Amino acid sequence: MDHQKMRETDPGKKFFYGYTIVGASLIIMSAMWGGYYAFGVFFKPVLNEFGWTRAMTSGAFSLASLMNGLLTIGMGWLTDRFGPRVVMTLCGLLLGLGFIMMSQVHAPLHFYLSYGVLVGAGMSGSFVPLISTVSKWFLKRRSLMTGIVAAGTGAGALTGPVIASMLIPLYGWRASYMIMGGVLLSIIILFAQLIKKDPTQVGQLPWGENPIELKEKAKNDGLSMKEALSTSQFWIFFATGSCYGYCVFTIMVHITPHAIELGIPSLLAAKLIATIGGLGILGKVFWGRVGDTIGDRQILMIGFIFTFVALICLVPIKTPWMLFGAVSIFGFGYGGITVSHSPLIAELFGLRSHGLIFGVFNISVMIGSATGPWLTGYLFDLTGSYRIGFLLASGISLSGIILSLFLKTKRAAG
Repeated sequence: MDHQKMRETDPGKKFFYGYTIVGASLIIMSAMWGGYYAFGVFFKPVLNEFGWTRAMTSGAFSLASLMNGLLTIGMGWLTDRFGPRVVMTLCGLLLGLGFIMMSQVHAPLHFYLSYGVLVGAGMSGSFVPLISTVSKWFLKRRSLMTGIVAAGTGAGALTGPVIASMLIPLYGWRASYMIMGGVLLSIIILFAQLIKKDPTQVGQLPWGENPIELKEKAKNDGLSMKEALSTSQFWIFFATGSCYGYCVFTIMVHITPHAIELGIPSLLAAKLIATIGGLGILGKVFWGRVGDTIGDRQILMIGFIFTFVALICLVPIKTPWMLFGAVSIFGFGYGGITVSHSPLIAELFGLRSHGLIFGVFNISVMIGSATGPWLTGYLFDLTGSYRIGFLLASGISLSGIILSLFLKTKRAAG
């Protein structure tokens, strides 16, 4: 019996289905985040048509971030209970429908319902269910595989805004939302059918050095959600998530409008997000591999250091090549932060309630991502410049560096 179980996880005897999970998750994540990050490209056309303030226009993205964060807890719980296939199918339907309805927007209420509510609800399955599932398939190489799947957010940032910037001049922003919505709905629902909850569903064990032992450990070891919430480590980690969300989504929403304000052509400005995405892919895979060696707490700290440097550099920059240099540093650095989250949760609290804990943690990211774009837009409306907004974001990234110093790599006690 033991020999048979060992053969089930021997890559020489049978293909390990975990790699299918990684591939399908990467495609889904790329599609979802590509659509989400395209918001910055749609920003100016929507602003020009309706004449709204930047704060009002950014507010729909902030509402989507809040919906994302609030519903992520439920999506994490549903993933633990029913598996990611059901969750991702539902989220694909919501996200696609939200984009399609954006083509019919004529008032702020429609805008906020379509993007803020429906797109936000759809995006609640864009990260936690997929990354949490990968953690259950891989005990060894967990950080690397997490990095590969998380690179989908970078791939989305690399492709989504560029596609939107090509569609809008040809078809207008309304038809472009319709086209992207249909494509997103089809891709997400199709590839969601390939996602399995854990290796036992296909008669395999998690990839690891000692599969049988590690399977038992993954099943029984770790803290419950209630036990995790009672630890100081959870709340320190939670605070780093807000710092991360604030900085990343502030840049993703406002870097393109900022570049246009500097006189950079809109098509070139859209490529800034693509640059962040491209360097984010490299950063997530690179830091994921390094995290397996030096530890994920160190990767979290290093990522915040890169983010801080990039944000400080953005304040005085006026020329396109310097702007591209700063966002390259930003993309490479934020990739490290992203890839550290799921492995750190597994390391600090175990796999017993990984999806649920990850979902609750993700609220902190969404709090930051809801606050950052809105506050930065509001500060621009007040001052006519992004200078104060970017300075504030750099200070928040510095807070992330300090907080990461207080995280302990030893498993928290319940």
